Amino acid sequence: MITNYFKLAFRNLSKRKGYSLLNIVGLAIGIACCILIFQYVAYERSFDSFPKKAKQIVRLRLDSYQQGKLSWKSATVYPAFGPTMKKDFPEVEDFCRLHDADLLLLNDEKNVKFLEQKGYYADPSFLRMFNVHLVKGNPEHALNGPNKLLLSESTAKKYFGNDEPMGKRLVLRDANYTRTFEITGVFKEFPSNSHLIVNHIASYSTLASISRQFGDTTNSTETSWGWYDFYTYLQLKPHTDLEKFESKFPAFCNHYINSSDWAKANNVVAEIHVLPLRDIHLYSNYNQEAEVNGNGQSVSFLFLIAFLIIGIAWINYINLATARSLERAREVGVRKVAGAIRRNLVVQFMVESFLLNFVALLVAAIIVFLLTPWFSQLTGNTTSGDIFTSSKYWLLFAGMFICGSILSGLYPAFVLSGFKPVAVLKGLFKNTAGGYLLRKGLIITQFATSVVLIAGTIIVFQQVSYMRRQNLGVNINQTLVLDGANSLPDSVYQNVYRPFKTTLLQQPAIQTVSSSTSVMGKEIYWTNGTKRLGTDSKGAVTLYNIGIDYDFIPSFELQLKAGRNFSKDFPTDSSAVLLNEAAARLLGFDNFNQAINEKLFSAGDTVRLVGIVSNYHHQGLQKAIDPMIFRLVPNAREAYSLKIKTSDVQGTIAGIQKIWSKFFPADPLNYYFLDELFDQQYRADQRFGKIFGLFAFLAIIIACFGLLGLSAYNVLQRTKEIGIRKVLGASMQNVLYILSRDFILLVLIAFIIAIPVTWWIMYNWLQDFAYRINIQLWVFGVAGLLAILIALLTISFQALKAAIANPVKSLRTE
Repeated sequence: MITNYFKLAFRNLSKRKGYSLLNIVGLAIGIACCILIFQYVAYERSFDSFPKKAKQIVRLRLDSYQQGKLSWKSATVYPAFGPTMKKDFPEVEDFCRLHDADLLLLNDEKNVKFLEQKGYYADPSFLRMFNVHLVKGNPEHALNGPNKLLLSESTAKKYFGNDEPMGKRLVLRDANYTRTFEITGVFKEFPSNSHLIVNHIASYSTLASISRQFGDTTNSTETSWGWYDFYTYLQLKPHTDLEKFESKFPAFCNHYINSSDWAKANNVVAEIHVLPLRDIHLYSNYNQEAEVNGNGQSVSFLFLIAFLIIGIAWINYINLATARSLERAREVGVRKVAGAIRRNLVVQFMVESFLLNFVALLVAAIIVFLLTPWFSQLTGNTTSGDIFTSSKYWLLFAGMFICGSILSGLYPAFVLSGFKPVAVLKGLFKNTAGGYLLRKGLIITQFATSVVLIAGTIIVFQQVSYMRRQNLGVNINQTLVLDGANSLPDSVYQNVYRPFKTTLLQQPAIQTVSSSTSVMGKEIYWTNGTKRLGTDSKGAVTLYNIGIDYDFIPSFELQLKAGRNFSKDFPTDSSAVLLNEAAARLLGFDNFNQAINEKLFSAGDTVRLVGIVSNYHHQGLQKAIDPMIFRLVPNAREAYSLKIKTSDVQGTIAGIQKIWSKFFPADPLNYYFLDELFDQQYRADQRFGKIFGLFAFLAIIIACFGLLGLSAYNVLQRTKEIGIRKVLGASMQNVLYILSRDFILLVLIAFIIAIPVTWWIMYNWLQDFAYRINIQLWVFGVAGLLAILIALLTISFQALKAAIANPVKSLRTE
């Protein structure tokens, strides 16, 4: 019996090849899109799931309120939080702290040196909390004591080749000190789905030792309530209620932080919150993030699109199946007269659905296999290649096959099997009003979704284009940035840097050279409290510090709103500062000209304000402009910015390499173009726009299949009507209008429904950007017009066939 069902199903599908092809292509594209999106979403949501106790780990976040207003939220906190919270809260089982460890490491034996920027000083507990797998070394002792260093397998190979690294030494060269690290372990590479990129791990006690070397007598790496550069993770007891846990934090902060004389005098209030480890990648975009995180809202949008696409594909099957209802009605009537019961017919139609969905699934699997490498490159998902070897993806395939077969096949099966044989065989068969309304509702749903996707795609690309075209207030073009030299001590460096700069400026292709502690496109980590002195002074506010030389302001074409730039003509500028507009207003300076020469108390010193710089975007337009203070650091060594001519870039770089090797032979030369670095901040949004646009386009294509099916069904129903109209003199244009009118009305209804839905979705998405576009009405007009044009093109295929058909043939049909 089952074999017979499959034979009949195969015969019916092969009999109408065009119908079957439309269904298979639509379903295959829908399934393939859905799987690709699910694969991307699953990767994004899999971040930080590798620690065994990931569900018990949270990261602390520090919020600072100054003068009653929220000043900032930081992913880093004070180092005293971890040990104090373990002591005070029974919910805390363990903790670990991480502090950035940018190290210039040298292997003197092999004459190998690299600037390592992806590593941390870490507590020993970090290894067990994050299940760091040591392929060499003992995790119980590897980070005990100062000057211990763990390397990833790739980093170890970079320094030692095939030699045994254990017990070997790497020398840390810094401007003011030298350390010799012992290699006490080698660990497997951190997985790509981690919010941390870790190539080396130095013992936390090394940081304490360095601090003591510079006169720290308070053991600040353990006790400080003011140095907020430490990522702090807590491992909580199982089933800890985070809401109840957080309810204890205000009293904790008041006891240890907010009750201090400094906090009271400056009206500063600190709050802490926790964020589950697995939520960091998608839902944490605060100051001083370890890496650029994802966007949970964008991932949720794509997840929704996946369901919309597969839903549209299944709706198509229903529409195309019911479009053949007149053709199948006689078959049902004859089979019922011959003794078939409704259950047999339902099974028969469900078998057809299963067979068609199975073929579509096979085609979808081929599409996914072919597109996965390209899609992986587009999304940055490096684990996509295991889609056909992972059991979870096979379960996904199976689930989509079963769900698709049942959901798309059930309604047509019951509709078709419910025809009354007497009415059908007498030619009195009519469709029910309920079925007619359902099909219209499905088309409205499809095209409302299409309008939402078209308008959403336009808005996403508008926002990305807006951010990239916006005037930054600073000229970053033709700027080559060199990472600064760190190996020379300060006493030697200033005597080397000056002739280095002079030699660079002698090169015809180099127009200006400036040095600074940070450059555009990089987050500023140097912060401190600053307040005005005098009767109008308020409490201290947090300002973001950047050290610059005399040439930084003119080199980057920054504009002065009041006052002047730093100048060698003023020896007292060593105690002078500049502010940007945001900082000046935050400090209460309403009249910029009157603010010049005002005294400020900043970082423990009294300084004089000599200039106010126009606001500029130091980071991407996703973020608001920070209040900044510029300090004169003539020999700043973190970054050297060179304005160059672009006629012979490679020749210019080769010349710079020779000069660098002459003046800084112990430092590797690392360089990048500033505009490219700045543009990297928009890559995630550009990627989202491309993915959104791609699947929006495919969803619209699939929706057209459904409209094609319904238009074919409509033409079939109205064959005799069209014939009579043509005999009575109706023109081809009249026929096209009559057949298209109802569908265009459905698209217009879909358009009206889609407008508020699109506005709500995209308005919420735009809230993640500090600088954003306003959603304009023309976007909806364009989306609606495109939807109508697509619908007309789709309908016209069937309508034109009916309009040019011979009316005699249509009137002869039963």
